[in-house]
Amino acid sequence: MHEWMPLLLFAGVVLTLLVGYPVALSLGGTALVFALVGEVFGLFEPAFLEALPNRLYGVMINETLIAVPLFVFMGVMLERSRVAESLLDTMAMLFGPLRGGLGISVTLVGMLLAASTGIVGATVVTMGLLSLPIMLRRNYSPSLSAGTICASGTLGQIIPPSIVLVLLGDVLSSAYQQAQLDSGVWSPETVSVGDLFVGALVPGLMLVAFYILYLVGVAVFRPEAVPAIPREERPVDGAALLWRVISVLVPPLFLVVAVLGSILGGLATPTEAASVGAVGALLLAAARRQLSLETLRQVVRQTTVITSMVFLIFIGAAVFSLVFRGFGGDAMVTDFLTALPGGVVGAVALVMLVMFLLGFILDFIEITFVVVPIVGPVLLSMGLDPVWLGVMIAINLQTSFLTPPFGFSLFYLRGVAPPAVRTSHIYKGVAPFILIQLLVLALLALWPALATWLPGILYAS
Repeated sequence: MHEWMPLLLFAGVVLTLLVGYPVALSLGGTALVFALVGEVFGLFEPAFLEALPNRLYGVMINETLIAVPLFVFMGVMLERSRVAESLLDTMAMLFGPLRGGLGISVTLVGMLLAASTGIVGATVVTMGLLSLPIMLRRNYSPSLSAGTICASGTLGQIIPPSIVLVLLGDVLSSAYQQAQLDSGVWSPETVSVGDLFVGALVPGLMLVAFYILYLVGVAVFRPEAVPAIPREERPVDGAALLWRVISVLVPPLFLVVAVLGSILGGLATPTEAASVGAVGALLLAAARRQLSLETLRQVVRQTTVITSMVFLIFIGAAVFSLVFRGFGGDAMVTDFLTALPGGVVGAVALVMLVMFLLGFILDFIEITFVVVPIVGPVLLSMGLDPVWLGVMIAINLQTSFLTPPFGFSLFYLRGVAPPAVRTSHIYKGVAPFILIQLLVLALLALWPALATWLPGILYAS
């Protein structure tokens, strides 16, 4: 019976989530119930839970996690300052004369919003509200419009500075050190959030490039699906358009470059860069005359709600992790993964498949806090590069969030899409982008240097 307890615990959490209970309470509550039952039947040692205060104190003094509320504040403030609306209008005018130009504009704006906000739900909803009516009014294919918005919105998973990469980098850092200690390395190397940011740049930009190439292909072979903006609706004054592009595009682009550049150049840690981004977002909102006391109050309130959700899930995941280890779940996972046929390749393939399926029912925060601490040390002890593994996980989850019928991105868009856009349109539209995601994932698996080359160049000792 004891060897089945970790599996029963995991299944109990999934069932509790499917019933509809909040994630943090499902993780912590289910784990405590199993711990009580295990103690009654002599299957669980309560001393494992005595480590919980130290775990929580470690979260409280973790400077890396301070970046979470700062990046959330930056993203919410930029959302309130109507940056997305201005960017979309300007880019549409710039690329409008081309077939597929509006779709390319949506992709590029999605990339900039991903780099600015790092919050997938906010990006998809914002792009859905702003760009979907425009694309439909320009006679774009409903399925292609929906697919482009969903795909570009999920770029917030992989384009730094991403909340996903901040949390994933912190968890992988602990897992990497644990894997080295378990292997007898008493002076372990470290991996930072900055390493993960740099490693995600090339794969993230590859995704954007492939998205645009797909839209160009559609423009060539199915021009009726992506018509150009009529000539009479295009601006005739080139100088005015150029000034509009500069005034609208440069400020948010400068903010992103300042945040990422300070990290890549070694001038600031991700936490310090996040504070630069938060202050920069405030200044940008003030320059656009979108900053008021009421706006600031709303931004702070939403930042507090999102940050509280993240850390409450962290607490629930910490309880789950301790109970899971108390039942011997970590040893069970280690034995199972190391015994798989195919060695490290088989282990990575299975973990990626499990994470992909879990992405249907769990958000990236739960997967990062619950699954990665369990499988991360095992995979890293097999000799995998932590930066490569982190980027693989991020793109894998991004693909999961796009995949019907349960992808989170699809639900976000469905909630704001007009009745003319059916669910079948959304499912059909995301299919080519899912194939692109899988292609990039395969390329990254075949050539890990796509994720490890740039960090190696920038941080070479």
